[in-house]
Parts: sequence; C-alpha cells; structure tokens
Amino acid sequence: MSGHSKWHSIKHAKGAADAARGKLFARLARQIEVAARAGGGDVDANPTLRTMVQKARDASMPKDNIERAIKRGTGELEGVTYEQVTYEGYAPNGVAVYVEALTDNRNRTGAEVKNVFTRNGGSLAEPGAVSWQFERKGVIILEKSAASEDDVMLAALDAGAEDLDDQGDTWQVTTPPTELHAVRTALDGAGISFTSADLTMLPQQSVPLGDASSAKQVLRVIDALEENDDVQNVYANFDIPDDVLQAVLA
Repeated sequence: MSGHSKWHSIKHAKGAADAARGKLFARLARQIEVAARAGGGDVDANPTLRTMVQKARDASMPKDNIERAIKRGTGELEGVTYEQVTYEGYAPNGVAVYVEALTDNRNRTGAEVKNVFTRNGGSLAEPGAVSWQFERKGVIILEKSAASEDDVMLAALDAGAEDLDDQGDTWQVTTPPTELHAVRTALDGAGISFTSADLTMLPQQSVPLGDASSAKQVLRVIDALEENDDVQNVYANFDIPDDVLQAVLA
C-alpha cells in the first residue's frame, strides 16, 4: 500500500476532529466564497462551486452556512475578500510539498508558510519548482467492503474514471478533475458508498521514507502547515510503508 494514500485516509479521518472545532467549516466556507466569486453562485453552472458545496455537504456543514458563503462570494452579503495563493517547497529528505491557501493578506500568509518550512528543516522554493511534480485529479476512496472490484469498475469507468487502484483495505478511483462529480454520482446511483471524494494533487513520483525518523520529520512539516488557518490543502510526494507509518502513529 502507498504510504501517501494511507496518510490521505488518515487526514480524512482527522477532518472529523477539525469539523468539531469548526476549523474545517471555516476552510470550506472560504473555498465556497472564492468559487462563487470566480464563477457565479449557480451551482449547476459553476462546476468548481458544485464540488466545493458537495465537500461541505459531505462534512455535514449546515445548509445556512453554505448559502451564506455563496452570498458572500457573489456580493449579496458583505465579507472578506480572499485571494488564492500557492506555495512550493521541500520538506526534509527531499520531499516536494505543494500548498494551496486562501488569504486576505498575502504577505502575512507567505511569511507564516516560509517560517513553517525553515523551522522544521525544510525550505520554501520558487514558483514552478515543485508543481510540475503533481497532477490535479479527482480521487474517490472506497472501503473494499463497499463493493467488489468488478462492481466499482463497472460504475466508475463507465462514468469517466481513469483508473482503479488496490490500496490494501481500500479502492482508490482516479478521475479527471472534470469527471469527479459524474463518477461519484454514478457510484451513488449504483448504491456503492465511499469514504471520501475530492479534488487533489497526485504526485507523479514518490520519495520513499523507510524509517520512522525520516517520516516524523516530513509529517511534522505537513502538520504545521495544516495548522495554519489560511492553508486549505497540503500535498506532498512521500511514500511511507505501512509498518513505518504504524510506528510513527503509535
């Protein structure tokens, strides 16, 4: 199993704790606002907004919160104007890190992100130094108990999925970004439940981290970045074997 995929699942589980603190809802509201500002408040006519709203619903974000975020984005309600920014850098052991943020103060966020890298043994890189190593995809994670491989393939591939990977305890369905909604709708229609469905940046190659010390160094950077309120998503190209990951989490 890919350690990166395993960590993705762990981060999804951590999202439940974030939601309890309201942190996840705040991040989702920002994403909805920016999507509505860029493409309008009509969910049917704005695919990015539709994806963000679905993420919010999956996280059990209240309907009123979603509607207010859309209205702030379209200007019907007053709100802070957020700007999309990305940062690229390296964690220890040469692991590439790509950070997506929404901020009302680019200078503040940039300084904070740079500080996280340098404080934890990493370094901020120039734009373009890291992004070429990642590709935006839709990713759907399913427990293997949800359906057989044949059933998942039949529903997902017919709807536009690109690949189905065996991740040990789970299936990982990969889609083009534009087909994520169609594939998750097809799985729903087939009665196949899934753990998560989201747009992500998948690494084209991975850096193996074969011992707990190296893994802890990298995960320390990832955790610190995710603690920043402006940071929306953190992607990295590490691969941690199951036994090492279990040792780190113990």
